[in-house]
Amino acid sequence: MSIVERSAVGSGGRLLKQAPQHLRRRIVRADIQALRALAVGLVVLNHMWPDEVTGGYVGVDVFFVISGFLITSHLLKELNASGSIRLKSFYARRVRRLLPAAFLVLAVSLICSLVWLPFSRWVTTAQEVLASTLYAENWLLAAKSIDYSASTATATVAQHYWSLSVEEQFYLVWPLLLVALFALAARLHVSSRRMIWIGVSAVTVLGFLASAVVTVLSPEQAYFVTPVRAWEFGAGALVSLTMGQRRARPLSATVLSLGGFAMIWGAALFFGKETAFPGWLAVVPVLGTVLVLVAGSDDRFAPLRTTLSWPPIQYLGNISYSLYLWHWPFIVMAPYALSRPLENSDRILIVVAAVILAGLTKSFVEDRGQTSSYLSHSPRRTFSAMAVATALIAVLAVTQIQATDFKNAEAKQASAAAALQPCHGPMALLPGADCPDRFGPSVTPVTGGDNAPTPVECVIPDGDESRRDCDFSAGVAGADVVWLVGDSHAQHWQSAVFKVARERQWIVKTAYLGGCPLVTAHFQGFDGAGRDQGHARKCMSWAKSITDTVVAERPAAVFTSSFAREQAVDDGSGKPPFDQFTAALRVTWKNWTDAGANVYVLADPPLNKAVRSPDCTLLHAGVPADCAVERNLAQPADPLVAGVEGAANGNVVLLDFTDYFCSPEKCYTVVGGVDVYYDANHLNHEYAELLAPMVLDRIS
Repeated sequence: MSIVERSAVGSGGRLLKQAPQHLRRRIVRADIQALRALAVGLVVLNHMWPDEVTGGYVGVDVFFVISGFLITSHLLKELNASGSIRLKSFYARRVRRLLPAAFLVLAVSLICSLVWLPFSRWVTTAQEVLASTLYAENWLLAAKSIDYSASTATATVAQHYWSLSVEEQFYLVWPLLLVALFALAARLHVSSRRMIWIGVSAVTVLGFLASAVVTVLSPEQAYFVTPVRAWEFGAGALVSLTMGQRRARPLSATVLSLGGFAMIWGAALFFGKETAFPGWLAVVPVLGTVLVLVAGSDDRFAPLRTTLSWPPIQYLGNISYSLYLWHWPFIVMAPYALSRPLENSDRILIVVAAVILAGLTKSFVEDRGQTSSYLSHSPRRTFSAMAVATALIAVLAVTQIQATDFKNAEAKQASAAAALQPCHGPMALLPGADCPDRFGPSVTPVTGGDNAPTPVECVIPDGDESRRDCDFSAGVAGADVVWLVGDSHAQHWQSAVFKVARERQWIVKTAYLGGCPLVTAHFQGFDGAGRDQGHARKCMSWAKSITDTVVAERPAAVFTSSFAREQAVDDGSGKPPFDQFTAALRVTWKNWTDAGANVYVLADPPLNKAVRSPDCTLLHAGVPADCAVERNLAQPADPLVAGVEGAANGNVVLLDFTDYFCSPEKCYTVVGGVDVYYDANHLNHEYAELLAPMVLDRIS
């Protein structure tokens, strides 16, 4: 079951009024409650102190195994008792058990986000709340992780619903699978238990293989998508199928239980964000959970049994679902409510508040939702209530999106007025500019979304989604063709290049692929992650194709940039990585200059997320200068700059605008009333566009 399923093996059955009493008993297993307590505790600790409990995310895997174990046990009891599963009743029970608390937290989070979160976060919050209401949040996050620009977005109050979405999708499919296997067994005149065991084993093995492969080829998506996680539910299901009535002996049960808990703890302490997960390493927490389940409930030596039954542990397991729901919105919104980053004392208070709120939610929402005589009267009533609640949350979400539109309109008016001022944006740092408050508050905070809008002059050539052909020539015959190429750090210069293109009446061709450098050397990975080999291969193929295309077209100029400080290549020379990257860049640039192009290399702007919280400007909206960072820290050595300086190629020109982001001492997040960044490491397109005159001056 989900993080919430309360009853144990003996409590399943059809749970109908006519069902035998033994199918309606509720037996709470202390070991399962202890597993829940451990799982939710690890998740909360990981979210609160990610640098200490680095692998606490494995708590989610523990929940998945428990879910597979319990739901399969319940469904098998009903199948054995009646030869079928009343699907409407089953799904209605899931709705009554899960949705009241889940929808309450989503609704409260939406309302609180209007109060405390900056309006730049309202749209993404509303979108993810809607996705979570429909239990599709995991697929939305998987889609975002494909987009390297979107993957840097700040987490919303609903992000943790990804795991609940995976579980709900499991609940939707699993009963149908068991019924199909049961029917197949009857048709083939074989044991239904054996047929179900074979079917579940096949799903588990195939799911594990998929997890191992997809985690290597596409780790960002693997973390969220349901098929990759299916084997974890299957592992729990196999325990329920193989245990039967057999009980482990006391010594065996103790060893299994201790070993299982040790494996879970070990994964939590030694895994981290760089661990290729889920993949085959998910075996550690999954097998640990399986061992605890196999050990059974009572046959352990007294000290361990007493520890697992300790009331605080049992209480934590009892409120684990609501605690999981509540803790994350606190983490997201508290910094904005406090107008500062969280301190350890804040985190402790958040945990206490979340536990208290979870206890109240368990008593007054979870339990009452399950026992409501009105809802339990018929599945139709349950589903009708679900539809009404879904519609209400949708109305709240749409209202929030519309409120964002209103705020954006106000911001545009303020921006238009501010643009007339002589110290607007980077102009505040022009030599000799007399600007009294160069690093004061932003006039128009960034609103997220599409940071680099594609103008109507652009079309997609030949169905290649990574490219755009943009005609700013106004029909002038023989207009120069220029290219803008690279990763998302080339794309965030698009506003500036397009403004120059309109001035010069160019035809601009763009080619971007997130996280990918345009080099011929072997690409190892982006952002320190060398495990996404599928993306690396895609990058190398794309880079060669675009490099060759530019050479073949012989443009007048090429503008290029990339997040080179976060990309790694290996040319086999054994030289320092920095030197390898600069050498690889020079090879690409020479290919273009040999084809007759001038190459303009846009130096990367100062770092943001790597040197400060990406939310720093929002948390210090009144005094954004508090987010300033020493220039030598914010602007370390850039392979792009070094590549140009050592190129000995007069047709390769460096465009370095660091002086428009930084004073001689520090680099800032707001300059001249304009936000420099729109997310963790990309330029705000308004600020980039305001740099167009500087670009034009450097290339004239």
